[in-house]
Amino acid sequence: MPAEVVQPAGGDQAGQARADHDRVQALGHSRSVSALSAAHRGLPGRTAGQGQGMAVMVGTRRGRSARDWVVLGGFGLAAFATAAVGGFGVRDAAGEYAGLARPAWAPPSWLFGPVWTVLYVMIAVAGWLAWRRVGWTWPLVPYAVQLVLNAAWTPIFFGLGAYGLATADIVALWFAIGVTVVAFWRVRRAAAWLLVPYWAWVSYATALTVAIWRLN
Repeated sequence: MPAEVVQPAGGDQAGQARADHDRVQALGHSRSVSALSAAHRGLPGRTAGQGQGMAVMVGTRRGRSARDWVVLGGFGLAAFATAAVGGFGVRDAAGEYAGLARPAWAPPSWLFGPVWTVLYVMIAVAGWLAWRRVGWTWPLVPYAVQLVLNAAWTPIFFGLGAYGLATADIVALWFAIGVTVVAFWRVRRAAAWLLVPYWAWVSYATALTVAIWRLN
């Protein structure tokens, strides 16, 4: 009898242990499933957040792009204003130029228009590229100075006929362009290269101005 009592008791304990083990496994599986479900429920929230972040980035880029085009237009207007102011008060620059004593290597009057049109476009783009890199900072100071000196040359030379003063102006312009090239080179080399043809043309124009001054 005692053995029979002990045997069923031992069997009950073993059964109870297996049942407890099964419940623990079931609970662990349930928790894993719950955690996985929670993770899956969290994914749409994070995806939405990432989508919002991308939307903000796209909106910011569009805003910057629009502003870039506006500023480029501003640089174009500045170059146009330089050319317009240069011609202010000068009625027949081509006729006056033709009547001057000039060196044999002087260009024909019709060449100035196309050359300066291309150069002014390059000047505007160069300033814009530098602005995109550093904003309204010190590299644009010599850039603005050379625009003013550029605009002043034509009225001085053709309007006033002051060839000596025009020579002083264009020499100062040459140096201002050089300073601008160096300043742009340090922040955006493409902007500096765009000014090199302009600098070369002004070098030629400086020699021509000096020659005309001496001959007249």
